[in-house]
Amino acid sequence: MDQFEKEWQRWFPEDRGKKNKPQRRSAWRATNILWMLFAIIAFFVVLNISRGVYTEWLWFSNLGYSSVYSTILGIKIVLFFGATFLFCLLFGGNLALAARVPAGDRHQSLPWGMIMLGVVILGLIFGLVALTNWEVLLKFFNGQPFGVEDPVFGREVRFYVFTLPFLDMARNWLLAAFILTAIGTGIFYLVLYTVRNVRFDFNRRVLGHVGGLLIVVLALFAWGYWLGIWDLVFSTSGSIFGATYTDLHARLPAHWILMGVVVVCVIVFIVSIWRRNYRWPLYALGGWVGLAIIIGLIYPAIMQRFHVQPNELALESPYIAYNIEFTRQAFDLTKVEEKNFPAEDAPTLEDLEQNPSTMNNIRLWDHRPLKDLYNQIQAIRLYYDFNDVDIDRYTIDGDYRQVMLSARELSAEKLSGQAQTWVNRVLQFTHGFGLALSPVNEVSTEGMPTLWIKDIPPVGDIEIERPEIYYGEKTNDYVIVNTRTQEFDYPMGDENVYGEYRGTGGVVMDTLLKRLLYAWQFSDFNTLISSELTPESRILYNRNIQERVKHIAPFLELDGDPYLVIIDGKLFWIQDAYTVTDRYPYSEPVASGLNYIRNSAKAVIDAYNGEVTFYVTDPDDALIKTYQAMFPFLFISEDRIPDEVRAHFRYPEGLFNIQAQVYKTYHMRDARVFYNKEDLWALPREVYAGQEQVMSPYYVIMRLPGEEQEEFLLMLPFTPVNKNNTIGWMAARCDGENYGKLLAYFFPKDTLVYGPSQIENRIQQDTKITEQFALWGRGGSRVIRGNLLMIPLEDSRIYVEPVFLQAEAGGLPELKRVIVAIGDKIAMEPTLAESLASIYGLVEPEGGAEPVPEPTEGQPSAPEPAPSPVQVEPQGPAETADVASLIEQAQQHYDKAQEYLKEGNWSGYGDELIALKAVLDRLAELTAQEQ
Repeated sequence: MDQFEKEWQRWFPEDRGKKNKPQRRSAWRATNILWMLFAIIAFFVVLNISRGVYTEWLWFSNLGYSSVYSTILGIKIVLFFGATFLFCLLFGGNLALAARVPAGDRHQSLPWGMIMLGVVILGLIFGLVALTNWEVLLKFFNGQPFGVEDPVFGREVRFYVFTLPFLDMARNWLLAAFILTAIGTGIFYLVLYTVRNVRFDFNRRVLGHVGGLLIVVLALFAWGYWLGIWDLVFSTSGSIFGATYTDLHARLPAHWILMGVVVVCVIVFIVSIWRRNYRWPLYALGGWVGLAIIIGLIYPAIMQRFHVQPNELALESPYIAYNIEFTRQAFDLTKVEEKNFPAEDAPTLEDLEQNPSTMNNIRLWDHRPLKDLYNQIQAIRLYYDFNDVDIDRYTIDGDYRQVMLSARELSAEKLSGQAQTWVNRVLQFTHGFGLALSPVNEVSTEGMPTLWIKDIPPVGDIEIERPEIYYGEKTNDYVIVNTRTQEFDYPMGDENVYGEYRGTGGVVMDTLLKRLLYAWQFSDFNTLISSELTPESRILYNRNIQERVKHIAPFLELDGDPYLVIIDGKLFWIQDAYTVTDRYPYSEPVASGLNYIRNSAKAVIDAYNGEVTFYVTDPDDALIKTYQAMFPFLFISEDRIPDEVRAHFRYPEGLFNIQAQVYKTYHMRDARVFYNKEDLWALPREVYAGQEQVMSPYYVIMRLPGEEQEEFLLMLPFTPVNKNNTIGWMAARCDGENYGKLLAYFFPKDTLVYGPSQIENRIQQDTKITEQFALWGRGGSRVIRGNLLMIPLEDSRIYVEPVFLQAEAGGLPELKRVIVAIGDKIAMEPTLAESLASIYGLVEPEGGAEPVPEPTEGQPSAPEPAPSPVQVEPQGPAETADVASLIEQAQQHYDKAQEYLKEGNWSGYGDELIALKAVLDRLAELTAQEQ
């Protein structure tokens, strides 16, 4: 007997002595070929996975987060192999059990190798499905309490956020596995009886086997009804999100009834198996489906239409109150401190003088034209790029100043075509260099920003010791440093300066195995064969800061605007991170689907070394406490945040946007008012570059009402829905111990307070302004109206909008005018100071327009005309006048006016302008006499 016959009889002893050797040999060979192909594919898959595991381990170890990777990898391995083994045991075991059932003549055998191969493949698929739920499992075992119970079932919110998703996942996986197993087992019986040429006789063992699987499926459906009870707190069928009257009085009883119906179906199945009657289960299933339609769909719809809708406010008021309470909790709006704001018509000159830091930090530069300017005047070389302009604050020479800054990143794709070589892109052009930084309110005479940090190497008011940027927003490709090829550092005149990397980022390529693995990972054969690499070479990858943070902590949601900061002469990125869920009971979801959010962590990334540090910023958040339990060595507690880092924390615009969207509805806390939408708010609209858009939140430095000093805030005004007047404003504090505190100021409802869109309309209706815009347009220039800012000042507010001019052919966008609106007055002058002076009647409007009229009640009041500090008397013919003396006086008055402006002394500033005008008028008279 040959080896094949021995193997065949070992696997199929029932075929011993049969005369079908050729057919058996063909089936055996086909099975072996399939297994061989599967083994080859599995080998390469395992090899690729192993390569990825090793390189990931190296990357995480370099950052000091190997424990994070091992935790995630370990739970994935357990889930994948556990689920795969469980499914194979379930499916394969049932097939093996079916094969043992006597079924007549067994002279024909099944291709068991092919069957088991199919089982293994299905098991791998179910293992992969389970693997994707690793976070659900870790949260289930590490979930921390929220300290809140739902008002309907009395369950702690932790149950809905951590436990219920795990139970749903387990039930869905088991249901799919048992349904597939029941179907596969039934088909297997049919095939088995067919190949053995035996009539399917529904014997009790077959019915018991298949029926038992169906009973388990029914039990899982019953479990689903039980879980569905708790899911009612996420119902979307009523007027608000969460369980409503119909849910609790129609759908809740339906779940209990249908769960009982399923139990009855199980009993019917058991009896039917014993009695060998297959009709009764069909009747039971039909009754179940019919009852599910009647009590699960029709009855709730009838109750909603004929009982709830006619009495909706009375019946739904308790549930509306739940929705309001839990939505405010979920979006952290319960801590909003609400105050009334007088909204007086206009601030006085004294108000301006008492808020010098506010006036000196009014943002005139819009980030969009400023980005274009940075790219044109500070990019220096074609391959540098300013990707985004950020807003922050620094103390410069003792003054608290709001600034705008942007990193000068490398765009290797902008190298010329012939320079697009592997050596250039991977070894030589590896990093960006320095940044541009300018105050938000300073403008040169040419309409350009005043650069406090500029050029390459960077020079300016803030020292930069380590300007290289290896990790940033545009660093999407890997590079290799410390090679025999010197790195391009920065250009200097007609030559370039070269250097080498001295940091700790990246993985050291000190073995041939690492070079081989990374050549495989990046499909780059040069990494393996290049003689430029040395044992000290380092490969830097995952350099995009958002991808880098997400790779370490995939369970955190990231804000879309990481920003650059300077700390101790080094460049860092701060990335705001959110903990979110869509499982907070009764909380109304926003457009993205989430219904709970906290800015509980901030990641600080070293732009040179790529080190990532995660700081906890909201230690009371249950989600961040859960992640801390899952990864004990990932987060640094709030009390260990360095002061120099905390000084640059700012409230994230993404979170504030979401909270503002929710607050415009959920500032109403009375159920009746909420139901009637009596006080619904909207976000205001503004005009940018001729297009109307929703106003975005903006950062300001200002002094809040009742506070002693200015601080850095993020704020946004509100308008009533379908109206354009301002109804109030919301602010998030960013400095020191007040970080994260939310404030809301309500304007009087019986007073008209102009809103942003009304100010925009008044600007467009101002003949002087529109004539100037038209004149510029005829000259081939494009007028860009920047962000309109509402700046609260004492008990009033002012509106400021910059105007940029850009040549249609793509010239520099220059800041040419500043529009100021206060009360009923609007002025557009070359500078903010001149616009304010025009508003308050300190100088005549530019262009010889009519003088500013006397203010009426409620409008800005100009001070009593002060005597001019200079008296210019006619001195006879021009040749006898001391023209040089007048020019010197003009310069003195101008310099003094600038000093007053910096001090915030608006009265002194106005006096000096009046004096300057008198001197200039006298000079004009002398010039006319000479002509």
